[in-house]
Amino acid sequence: MKEFLIETKSIDYMHPLIQQKVQKLKNQSGDEIDYIKRSYFFVRDEIPHSWDIQAKIVSRTASDVLKNNTGICWVKSCLLAALLRANGIPSGISYQLLTRADDESDGYMIHALNTVYIKDLNKWIRLDARGNNENINVRFSLDEEHLAYSIRNEFGEIDYQDNHADLDQRLVDILAQSDNILEIRTDFEF
Repeated sequence: MKEFLIETKSIDYMHPLIQQKVQKLKNQSGDEIDYIKRSYFFVRDEIPHSWDIQAKIVSRTASDVLKNNTGICWVKSCLLAALLRANGIPSGISYQLLTRADDESDGYMIHALNTVYIKDLNKWIRLDARGNNENINVRFSLDEEHLAYSIRNEFGEIDYQDNHADLDQRLVDILAQSDNILEIRTDFEF
């Protein structure tokens, strides 16, 4: 469980911007589950997904997402993990391999979401803070998953149902080498 509480380069929860947000969320929360829910809604609703607003800026870490007020799912997942870990709540990252189009003609992309350990329920859950739009409706639930994307097996999409303590190094490298987030590509499997 310790690996899901540590600070990493991508999940930089000791950054002053994150610490400030953690304190604000803690002051508003009644208990741990309320804190998790408030953190989730903040990342989902108040941080726009870069694709949805066509923002070219590249957020590479959790603190970058706060600074830039935008990010793709990879770093929005890092931000939610940072907010949770800073408050002693274990959190990780899970991945899905999805088609870029409505079939496999345009290749694939990697989608990231969070894993969260709920101490009171003694279980891990997955939360997707990607953000909603006209085609996506993600929701907070302790009982069932409400993710941004349903897997379409006929197109080779995969829900890995995995749990990683940090953002995959290949994704970190892609972000580090990118000047325009709208131009990134991922065509590999985990």
